[in-house]
Amino acid sequence: MSALITLNGESAGYGGRPVLHDIDLTIAAGERIAVMGRSGAGKSTLLNLLHERLADRTALIPQAAALVKTLSVFHNVYMGRLDRHSTWRNLRNLVRPAACDVGAVGQALAQVDLADKLFAPAGSLSGGQQQRASVARALFNGRPVVIGDEPVSALDRVQAAHILQQICAGHDTAILALHDIPLALAHTDRIVVIDAGRIVLDAPSRELSGADLIPYYGG
Repeated sequence: MSALITLNGESAGYGGRPVLHDIDLTIAAGERIAVMGRSGAGKSTLLNLLHERLADRTALIPQAAALVKTLSVFHNVYMGRLDRHSTWRNLRNLVRPAACDVGAVGQALAQVDLADKLFAPAGSLSGGQQQRASVARALFNGRPVVIGDEPVSALDRVQAAHILQQICAGHDTAILALHDIPLALAHTDRIVVIDAGRIVLDAPSRELSGADLIPYYGG
């Protein structure tokens, strides 16, 4: 597999405060990677850095669903492709959605079991439904790389497993911050653990067990 991105000794932070330190990381096209670690370890910062470098190839699933709650679910999912359509087409779809776009958005929503919410106000959805709508937007986006920051945190494990399957099937490469150890081991092929802003573990999922990862969530 060819390298999608390589970070060599990278550091990053916010407002002059360093968060990541000396990050060495190569991600190959086609990998499914779980970024793990306790809260505040630097997972989101790493995902943001990767997204900055890969933005033109990336569909993003933010930690907060980031839906416009006054708009319909259709319009929120359609936003995944706003930049690939003319202003005229986007404005037309705001008032009177085209049948082809309704069908395409409906297919993305069906993948996350939300087809019946197509024209429901996004603000009427539960937290888990909003998260699934955010995933549908990334699926509709259609770019080859998906970066997700805790994309299934509001879902039960059975539902989360289904959504992770859809995310990975819908993109060539998946880079996902996850907190559920069994889900990460089952649905990704590589685990990268961040602790205090540094990569402390980087190994194939098949070589790891829950016992190897639990220590990074204590304290």
